[in-house]
Amino acid sequence: MKAFFNEFKTFIARGNVMDMAVGVIIGGAFKSIADSLSADILMPLLGILVNRVSFADLAFTVGGAVITYGNFIQAILNFVIMAFAVFCLVRAINMFHKKKEEAPAAPPAPPEPSAEEKLLTEIRDLLKERK
Repeated sequence: MKAFFNEFKTFIARGNVMDMAVGVIIGGAFKSIADSLSADILMPLLGILVNRVSFADLAFTVGGAVITYGNFIQAILNFVIMAFAVFCLVRAINMFHKKKEEAPAAPPAPPEPSAEEKLLTEIRDLLKERK
């Protein structure tokens, strides 16, 4: 049982798990912003096009069931907003990584001289010493 908890502790302490936890928390906070943008700004503007104050009012009744398709439209709009925001975020991160990768590398070291070049260099140096 102790080994199980030690393994769990190791799993939790990994960096990628902590990064994921932070991402979930930030994502939850961002979702409320996207929901507000959709419900408080975009939906009323789009509601003007359909002569309604809110899409939530759009519904029809079939038998005894009320189909609120306005809420569905709002959920789709929320999804599109979230997807666009995530796309922009990932694109910005990818551009940052690309710039990091494109940083100029150090110039390559000169190639190692061949055995023939080494021999010729030694001969040259010996001839200089004789003069």
